[in-house]
Order: sequence, then C-alpha cells, then structure tokens
Amino acid sequence: MVLLVTSASGANGSGYGKLLAFDADGEALGPFSDDVRIVDPRGLGSDGSLLFVNSGSDRILALDDNGRVVRETGVIPWLNPGGGNFGPDGRYHVGMRAARTIMAFAPTLDGAAEAVLPSSVVPFTRGFVFGPDGTLFLASGIGPGGEGDNTILAFDPERAVKPSWNVQDADLSPLDLTIAPNGNVLVSSEHPFGAPDAVTTIREYDRSDGRLVRVLTPDRRVGFRKPRGLRFGPDGKLYCVAQDEVVAFDFTTGESLGPVVTLPGLNGQAVIFFG
Repeated sequence: MVLLVTSASGANGSGYGKLLAFDADGEALGPFSDDVRIVDPRGLGSDGSLLFVNSGSDRILALDDNGRVVRETGVIPWLNPGGGNFGPDGRYHVGMRAARTIMAFAPTLDGAAEAVLPSSVVPFTRGFVFGPDGTLFLASGIGPGGEGDNTILAFDPERAVKPSWNVQDADLSPLDLTIAPNGNVLVSSEHPFGAPDAVTTIREYDRSDGRLVRVLTPDRRVGFRKPRGLRFGPDGKLYCVAQDEVVAFDFTTGESLGPVVTLPGLNGQAVIFFG
C-alpha cells in the first residue's frame, strides 16, 4: 500500500501538478501515473479496487493499482473539479468549484452525472464528506478571490438542510472534511484563509449538532502551512496534506506526530492510501 498525494500546479502553487506516491517511510517514489490526462489533480477517492482522480483537465479518471487508467469520463468542459468522495449510494461525488455544487457519477464513469445539491448552494465549495447515516457535510469556505463564508452545512439523506446542525466557530475557515471513527466531523482549517500568519488547525465537531469538540494543533516540528486533504490511514492515524509535507496525528490523544512526508514544493491537495 502506498500513500498518494495530489500536488496542484499553475496559478495555485509551484508544485508538480502530479499524483505523487510515497512509501511507508515517507520516501518519494515519483509519480504514481505518468498519464498525460492527469493535469493539476485535486480530489481522490477509492471504491476499494480502483483509484478515482479529479483532473484539472476537466475529467475524472479511474486507475488500477499499477497507475494505469482503466476508465475515464472524457472532457467535461463545465466540471472544474475539486474534492471527491464516494457516497452511500456507491456513486463517486465531485465538488464543482465554478458551479458551487456537487455532482454524482456512476462508478463506471459513463452516462450523465447528476447534481445532488442546487447550483451555487454555497458561495464557495470546499471539501465534503458523507456521515454513516447518509448526512452530507459540506464546507462553505473562502475562494481564491476572497468570496465566500466560513461554515459547514449538513444535508439529510433527502438533501434538505439539517437545522439541528449549526456550527458557531469564529476561528474556522474550512477546507477539507473527513469522518472520525467516533462519527464526528473533522475539518482542516486555515484562518484567516490565505493570510501569511493564518492559524492552521484540525477541528472536531459533534456529528449531531455541530458543536466544537476540540482543536488539534501541530507541534513545533511542523510547518503545517496551507492544510488541505484529510484521511485516516490503515494504522488508524489521521493524515493531513499541507504545503511541503504530510502530517500525522494520533486521533485518540490529539497529539501531533510530526511530518511523515517532507517534500519541498509539494502543493498538497488530497491524500489517500491505496493498493
């Protein structure tokens, strides 16, 4: 099993524009795939056998464990994909940064995609994740131009807003989300977004009402600048990709375990274990 990271490129950062692989010791293995259709990649997801990659070339690709593309959508001009996650219905869901909504694709990546939320449902979509009961949690963050707000919305399985979920946290600027083993919602945060002196944290919210439970902070060994993608590893640790590094946390204690990957120029967006 390898640790995979998407590293953005172009106007969004200096780093790589590739899907990068690392071994168990954090050593760089190079690109997981050299397929030319992987451009400025963002979100990642897995159905257990294939890896799904959101490419900045406005398409979604499915790769096998050798990095070979076995499925693709073809170019979808309006896609502009951000994060990706599989939903409880087995479809691959993709955040659309321009349309500010979420689209669902069949895992075969054929046929028409379906919008699961209205267009422009939030000012600027960031990460999203599905809870065990089918609740969809969506980060409403700040865009590159400063537009947006700082909150997290919850939608029930019928995709109506859950009024019982109400995040009140003045220090939150959400980016990616994941579900903890206890069912709570974990969020990577950079507040104020884009500021040189931004405070970067992992924030835990109660799954039932959005109450802030605790804040995980990095220790002095870690730069933890521009935190983005969050995933739990097979070892039960929480991993967060950031600028130049991937950082691990002991979720039970909240302790920062320091960087497990250090790579200058890494403009990390999403992280996943695969293979």
